[in-house]
Amino acid sequence: MRRYLTLVLTFCFCISAQAQKIQSPAEFLGYRLGEQFTPHYRIADYFKYIAQSSKNVKLQQYGSTNEGRPLLAMFIASGENINRLEDIRKNNLRLAGIESGAASALTPAIVWLSYNVHGNEPSSSEAAMQTLFDLVDPANTQTKEYLKNTVVVIDPCLNPDGRERYINFYNSVRELAPDANSASREHMEPWPGGRVNHYYFDLNRDWAWQTQKESQARVGFYNQWLPQVHVDFHEQGVNAPYYFAPAAEPFHKVISKWQREFQTTIGKNNAKYFDKNGWMYFTKEEFDLLYPSYGDTYPLYNGSIGMTYEQAGISAGLAVIKHDGDTLTLADRILHHYTTGMSTVETASANAPKLIAEFKKFFDISVSEPPGEYKGYVVKNDNPDNIKALAGVLDRNGIKYGFGGPKGVSGYNYFTNKTETFNVDPNDMVIDAHQPKAVLLNVLFEPKTFVADSNTYDITAWAMPYAYGLKAYGLKQSIKPETAKMTFANEVKLLPPAPYAYVCEWRSMQDVQFLAALLKAGIKVRYSEKPFEAVGRQFAAGSLIIARAGNRQPDFDELVLHLASQFNRPLSNLYSGFVDKGNDLGSSSIRYISKPNIMLVAGDGISSAAMGEVWQLFEQQIGYPVTVVRVQDLGRIRMSDFDVAIFPDGNYNSVPNDKLLNWVNEGGKLIAMENGASGLIDKKGFLLKNKEEKKDDKADKKSADDLPKAYDNRDRESLKNSIPGAIYKVNIDNTHPLGFGLPDFYYTLKLNDELFEFLGDDGWNVGTISKDAYVTGFVGQKTKAKLSKGMVLGVQNAGHGSIIYMADDPLFRSFWQNGKLLFSNAVFMVGK
Repeated sequence: MRRYLTLVLTFCFCISAQAQKIQSPAEFLGYRLGEQFTPHYRIADYFKYIAQSSKNVKLQQYGSTNEGRPLLAMFIASGENINRLEDIRKNNLRLAGIESGAASALTPAIVWLSYNVHGNEPSSSEAAMQTLFDLVDPANTQTKEYLKNTVVVIDPCLNPDGRERYINFYNSVRELAPDANSASREHMEPWPGGRVNHYYFDLNRDWAWQTQKESQARVGFYNQWLPQVHVDFHEQGVNAPYYFAPAAEPFHKVISKWQREFQTTIGKNNAKYFDKNGWMYFTKEEFDLLYPSYGDTYPLYNGSIGMTYEQAGISAGLAVIKHDGDTLTLADRILHHYTTGMSTVETASANAPKLIAEFKKFFDISVSEPPGEYKGYVVKNDNPDNIKALAGVLDRNGIKYGFGGPKGVSGYNYFTNKTETFNVDPNDMVIDAHQPKAVLLNVLFEPKTFVADSNTYDITAWAMPYAYGLKAYGLKQSIKPETAKMTFANEVKLLPPAPYAYVCEWRSMQDVQFLAALLKAGIKVRYSEKPFEAVGRQFAAGSLIIARAGNRQPDFDELVLHLASQFNRPLSNLYSGFVDKGNDLGSSSIRYISKPNIMLVAGDGISSAAMGEVWQLFEQQIGYPVTVVRVQDLGRIRMSDFDVAIFPDGNYNSVPNDKLLNWVNEGGKLIAMENGASGLIDKKGFLLKNKEEKKDDKADKKSADDLPKAYDNRDRESLKNSIPGAIYKVNIDNTHPLGFGLPDFYYTLKLNDELFEFLGDDGWNVGTISKDAYVTGFVGQKTKAKLSKGMVLGVQNAGHGSIIYMADDPLFRSFWQNGKLLFSNAVFMVGK
């Protein structure tokens, strides 16, 4: 009997030991990390396995990608803390003042680790699995200590679609043994590359704007927690050493002394491990902290210690020979990312009470003493749809606002650059800066971003009023809104008898969506080329006219009203074609809008980002079909199948010029953007000319530019010709269809020095800039001198067709809202 009990107890002990044993990634996957790339679904499988095997974790799917892959976050904590995650989350938001109630300072610090936002930087997702294992491994006593006062959140892959695009490419071309020669095709990604998401957007530039499905889900989830530390794991060129914080200048001036100091604290701890292993690294170079939509700056502007970690390895495959002759392997890359991840958790754990205290202080100061010159903002409701679009961005970022306020308020006018007195109307947006998200608000709304060091990594101007084309004021005093909601008069109704025509204003993307839906439904639509008055109302040029004439559907009225209701479009009913002022509805100035067949050019030599902006705009925003064709196929496709061809930024030297011009002359419409436009300069049949710089008459006068340049100043010298992203005011001829719905100006985000000569008699200079067009953002002195008096938006008549030239990108990263109507005008409104 005693022997039987001994056997039973021994058996039970073995089962218990096996139950506590958690498989490492190598044991679960069947290969050691670094021997091959792990498909995303297997990474997800491993995280699900850990969720089932460990009591110290909680796995949450917070969204999905455009291609249907899950977006996951794993919470790892001590046994005590994992069972009160919701209490920890709510307490954290109370510390930030986001939720009301008393907050406890005796709470764990939250460390958020985000991996693989760029799909062709895949080593970090592999490292995420090893980091997860070591944090949950029951035998790892060190990580148990870390988790006593930290909650670690691991997002293993922010961009699963891009990662799979890269891995599928690599696995399809790799040799039996990895070819480490950098010239091998396994290191040469085909277009569009794996960096971007399904629509070719860079998700690391989308944190603040959240134009993409993945970003909306991720940042929405992030804002439910607001961690104290956030790390964004990346890869860079294969010959670079590892990069970690502290970051490079310029730092935005709102970044606190504590945030700067703790970046250094973490960096020194990372350096300790890299020094021990003899690994090369660098800090304080290249990766600055200014543009608000990165995975390091966005957390910083939300109270966190935000950081970027960069491991060499973009497109490195499993192994690549570097310039110094060493071979960089995937296993090396994984180990380096694993090391900095664990080092960061260690540092956060050692400083958890201080992290919590400074986190609370950040938000307390935001409420009591918001940063920046302005303590409140008023956005005039000149365009209700754009106001609603702006409100959506503020909502997604947790920025509070309301509507209506006092009369006789004084503030800085963004459009005139002057301090003026004005009245706050009931539907004007009012934002008080005294709120928890004051720092982010200040960064997004400041008219001029101060750049102490102009050698920055990204654009230097993005103020929301310019991006949305909305007149706004910055107030030096606090202002309280009267109400939380804006009221709209809904005029979608049918009054007997049935009207002669419906009229819809043309002012926003919602109007574009409505037009697209009407065209897809087979409804014939016209627009007025000139303003007119009817039924006691004034209608601007571009107003849509949906007349009963030509629309013989028995359910015509029901269909129009249904679509108007769907897109919340107020309609005016006209019971006669005879108008009070202007041209009657049968006039030649009432133009028919043809339902266009649209071609979008993609492929080698074309900017995937620029092409993706157009693609996503049609599919996800306008809701209108577009056919994507490869640039290399333009010579053989039948152009007559298309009415509109869109050439986004890219190289079109291989396009047969005669064929393209013949198609335009026969009635086609070409929309050429950025290099797609400048590539047509001086080509036969195209009127486009580069704006020539004026030469100084005093040629013999010596200047500083004539002196020999010091090698050490080479980076500074190059800045004289740079324009990383600045805002210019464009004069718009809004009597031309390209300018319909816009005021007589438009704010463009310039990322190049392209400026065209004015078109002659066969063209229209719709968008021009004057000598004083510069508004804000860094521009090198030579570039600024060049950008004076010229055309940036033009339309050329050619035979029965037209060519639209755009020097700039009106759809930049899809957050430049005001450019979307301009682009839509080019597609639907501009004709011969």
